[in-house]
Amino acid sequence: MTEPVAATRTPEHSPGPARLVALSDGIFAIAMTLLVINVAVPADLPAAAFHKALNDALPSLGAFALSFTLIAGFWRDHRRILTTLPVETTVVTRLTLLGLGLVALLPFPTGLLAEYASQPDAVALYASAMAAIHAVHATLLLLTQRQVHPSPTSPAALARRRFTTQLGSSVLVFGLSIPLAFVNTKAAMWFWITLVPAHYVIGHYRRRLPQP
Repeated sequence: MTEPVAATRTPEHSPGPARLVALSDGIFAIAMTLLVINVAVPADLPAAAFHKALNDALPSLGAFALSFTLIAGFWRDHRRILTTLPVETTVVTRLTLLGLGLVALLPFPTGLLAEYASQPDAVALYASAMAAIHAVHATLLLLTQRQVHPSPTSPAALARRRFTTQLGSSVLVFGLSIPLAFVNTKAAMWFWITLVPAHYVIGHYRRRLPQP
């Protein structure tokens, strides 16, 4: 009897979470590095012009710091999701590649935010990218919940659901800031700060729930 083709395939020929993690690490590293391209001061400036150019670069530095922090969080979340998977499916691969494509695109909306923070379109585009990446991660968690934690009442499963809820709150905050940007761009950007207390409250509340 002929042995099934799937059983004769060697590990290097079948994609798995480890290879996706390696690919993800490279794309995250490149995206984080490209952010700094938007931060620059022209050379050979006189003192007055130098100080003005340095002051003008502050929005770019702020956008760099914000995006670097968020991408670092995405990278941490991405590894946390993928490294727990026992096997990798086509759906996981496609969702992962979608998320990586959005991450690779982030230097573009970051540059727009640095240069045109007063323009609703720039703020809305940045918020849309952030909401989309968080949505991809939340979807990955939901789709692989049973695969990773068959017992829904285990502490690890409860922690994973808390993680999913936090990602969902990020989608909500960035999503709500999109229409808000067309009303007041500054208010929309300040609204992003609500992510910090939202994540804290969700984590604190979930931990205090009685264990089944």
